[in-house]
Amino acid sequence: MCGIVGKLNLDGTQRVDPGLIQRMMDVIVHRGPDGEGKYVSGAIGLGHRRLSIIDLNTGAQPMCNEDGTVWIVYNGEIYNFPDLRVELEAKGHRFRSTTDTEVIIHLYEEIGVKSVSRLRGMFAFAIWDERKKMLLLARDSVGVKPLYYINTGKAFLFASEIKSLLEDSSVKRNVNYSAIDRFLTYLYLPGNETLFKNIYKLEPGHYLTIQNGRTTLQQYWDLHFESTSKWKSLPDTIVELQQLLAQSVKDHMISDVPVGVLLSGGLDSTGVLRYASESTDKPIHTFTIGFSGANFTDERPYARLAAQRYRTIHREITISARDFYDFLPKYVWHMEEPICEPPAIALYFVSRLARESSVKVLLSGEGGDEAFGGYQNYRNLLLLERLKTTFGPAKGLLRIGLKALNQLGWRKIGRYPDLVRLPISQYYYSRTAMPNTMFNRYKRDLYTKEFSELIGGESSDAPTKRLFEQMDDKPLLNQMLYVDTKTWLPDDLLVKADKMTMATSVELRVPLLDFQILEFAAALPPQYKVHRFETKRILKAALEKAVPPEIIKRKKVGFPVPYERWLKSDLKHFISDTLLSQNSAVGDYFRREMLQEILEKSERGDSYPEELFCLMVLELWHKQFISSR
Repeated sequence: MCGIVGKLNLDGTQRVDPGLIQRMMDVIVHRGPDGEGKYVSGAIGLGHRRLSIIDLNTGAQPMCNEDGTVWIVYNGEIYNFPDLRVELEAKGHRFRSTTDTEVIIHLYEEIGVKSVSRLRGMFAFAIWDERKKMLLLARDSVGVKPLYYINTGKAFLFASEIKSLLEDSSVKRNVNYSAIDRFLTYLYLPGNETLFKNIYKLEPGHYLTIQNGRTTLQQYWDLHFESTSKWKSLPDTIVELQQLLAQSVKDHMISDVPVGVLLSGGLDSTGVLRYASESTDKPIHTFTIGFSGANFTDERPYARLAAQRYRTIHREITISARDFYDFLPKYVWHMEEPICEPPAIALYFVSRLARESSVKVLLSGEGGDEAFGGYQNYRNLLLLERLKTTFGPAKGLLRIGLKALNQLGWRKIGRYPDLVRLPISQYYYSRTAMPNTMFNRYKRDLYTKEFSELIGGESSDAPTKRLFEQMDDKPLLNQMLYVDTKTWLPDDLLVKADKMTMATSVELRVPLLDFQILEFAAALPPQYKVHRFETKRILKAALEKAVPPEIIKRKKVGFPVPYERWLKSDLKHFISDTLLSQNSAVGDYFRREMLQEILEKSERGDSYPEELFCLMVLELWHKQFISSR
């Protein structure tokens, strides 16, 4: 795991400044504290920060082929590289190291840009082909590893993190105002845009080439849901899934340094631990986190249960509201984009615990919900859509009934009455966002007139509407899973996973997001994933004999960071002072009387934790990256 940077001067004559490449590397030293290297030749400059995981002695980058005509900087792990190496050696390629990096170089020599589709793993890399004068950027299928770029007209720059791009004085720190509107719609930013105007994300499953000043963007992988009803019996399918899980976790255990497992106390992370324990005879380290204070959901007893079951070396950490508050500026600096993800802060602290315990590689259960239908809203919305079909023209009665249940105290049903009149493509923005959130209901009242005029382009919910159009002939569950796999997963969950673990110089691996597992899950009949009131049906069945029943049967809670209570108590004055200060950027975008009203309603008992966290992070982002300059 590493950090990569680079610059290509598009006129082909002006030499890249080695000092710039060094500064771009220095600002992401946390991604690779074990070493650095750069290659500057004429109009191209490549830089690399290394976190040593495999081939500790001969894996330095940038790395080249035998005659120095192909150079690579690479971040990630390729899990099928041993097989690819055997294949390439049979074709006459000779290797000087045992790294997966060199495999990518020789595979590119063999089949060019088609090599990207042969790689199984998590990666973001850049290849400079001196003979063709071509730069190739590529990102893994799901988007585990990030890659950002900008074309200034005179130069093309790329990096693992945005802050490296900002080291070049020609890169302007201009705000992408329409992206703020989209951020408040989704609570993160789906698609290829960032909050910096003209700085883009290379999307998952894509590669980009630049040659003779021409940029070409190409998708090489997508997730396809089968429409056929033919499939093996459930018992046979369970066995096949167990084999896939075992192989994926075993592959993700490849490392020349200690490997640990993040335990959330849930099914997915415990299942990963089960297969990890079977694939090694070395002690496995496990880590979990709790929160100081009373009456908080505590995952630690379940994590301890899993650790005892598999006899791991187990460690825990507890964080407080003060820890949460103190880390917020660093959270924004590392994340680089406002994302409403308080559990990311917990992930930072538990990753730091792992690093302090000399563990540089962590496995997590991220992705099981998106692959196998684990979120409760999948089940609930499927039921809602069935009820809408049943009521037909009398859907108004259904809406009245749901409103009555809400008034009787069924608060969790409160979001559904307003959805009765809408098709799913108009209300399912992704797992975190619905049209009846406070922002989506009232944000036009929240915006100042001046800010409203700055927002342009397509509608804020366009990314998911486009995805639904591609899936309109598929079952409803698969439509939601596709939307989340293309938006919420890479642009929220995996951003958090990469940025927070790399902030502590730890590599996070996600075996449940191997594209072979995703493709397997996508081909399953929907009822193998969500069946009546049971979510993640087949995954639970595959793990039921290996995971303690207390974990199998428990309600899903995720990383239950008690930030809602902290925002109302320990952090109340900080939020108010931050959002309502005279020089706040949020105060320029949004009407201050509306901000005041939101804060007052929150104090009176109305709960807007996500909205308040979003506004606070947006303000801190502006201070970190815009106002400070």
